[in-house]
Amino acid sequence: MPSKATLERAASGTCVPSWETVETFIKVTVTKEEEFTATLGLAVDRGRKLWICARRRTRAPYYIHKAPNPDLVSSVADLSRALRHQHIWAGYPTPGEMDRMSGPGELPSSTTRRIIEGDTLPVDPQQALAFLKACYVRDPNDLEPWLAAASRALRRDGASQRDLNRWARAHQKLLAEIQASVKDMLGETPPGEEALAEVLTSKETQAA
Repeated sequence: MPSKATLERAASGTCVPSWETVETFIKVTVTKEEEFTATLGLAVDRGRKLWICARRRTRAPYYIHKAPNPDLVSSVADLSRALRHQHIWAGYPTPGEMDRMSGPGELPSSTTRRIIEGDTLPVDPQQALAFLKACYVRDPNDLEPWLAAASRALRRDGASQRDLNRWARAHQKLLAEIQASVKDMLGETPPGEEALAEVLTSKETQAA
């Protein structure tokens, strides 16, 4: 838990503290009523969004005005640049912070640093997803275009069929998760399921 001095410094507004400090500050300042309702979760979510905006304003270069669009990625160079811009848009989380937000061994700090510096790309779909989630891209609907973009870029770069198949399987798995979530929301099999699947897979079909 952050020290009293750290919390006081966070409250002073002289710097953007770590997320751990912000989250603790939110939790220790809520009322008892808020603690046992959904209000606390909403406060934490809003606090995270404000924290990311603050980090972005104080750290991002002047030319980054919006989140990158993975639909515009057509090459490995584009993909590397888009990942770096997403990292900036997320408020420049440090490699250590990103490692802690990921599963064991998913996103080593040394590898993350090389991705951020543009020296390498994620070695596989799992590492790419871990990197994006650590950059606060976590909704499957937002992750899907990134996997499609990676497959498109690697195909153009002449990646091996084995690697392409690996990325395609990860993409199909994510599409299946999206379709399953739609079913869960509706509580039944949607009447237009085949049409939905066709829409969701259209980008991959076009890229093939």
